[in-house]
Amino acid sequence: MEEILSDEEYRKLPSLKDADAFTLAEAIHDILYDKRGRNIKVLKVESKTVIAEYFVLCTGTSSTQIRGLADEVEYKTSLRHLHPYSVEGRGHSSWIVLDYSNVIVHIFNRDARDFYNLDKLYSETTEVELENNFEETQEYDI
Repeated sequence: MEEILSDEEYRKLPSLKDADAFTLAEAIHDILYDKRGRNIKVLKVESKTVIAEYFVLCTGTSSTQIRGLADEVEYKTSLRHLHPYSVEGRGHSSWIVLDYSNVIVHIFNRDARDFYNLDKLYSETTEVELENNFEETQEYDI
């Protein structure tokens, strides 16, 4: 398992401001993984929607973790000179969406993920296989 980078080391990584969508999606996946997000999926959705090239889906184990995951993605991408265009759901505990234009990040609790079922809605898209993923089968702290 790779070591988690300090903020100073992370700041030295290449800027995400002009990064392609895959590079950004991969960076967000890694941030969510380091914060122990569950069942992280990167879906290449550009053939099914015009709103983004990739969706990053992640499940948090509690409302606190969901907010923490969203905050960490926003913070870490800002260290690399990229801020989301918008963030929705901060006042809710079940689903937060961060819009990076070509990559949209959905962080859900388990019930919201099951209810909205974006995994099934976009099942005909390509799931990008990336290393390191905490599986849904691990215990929840809810």
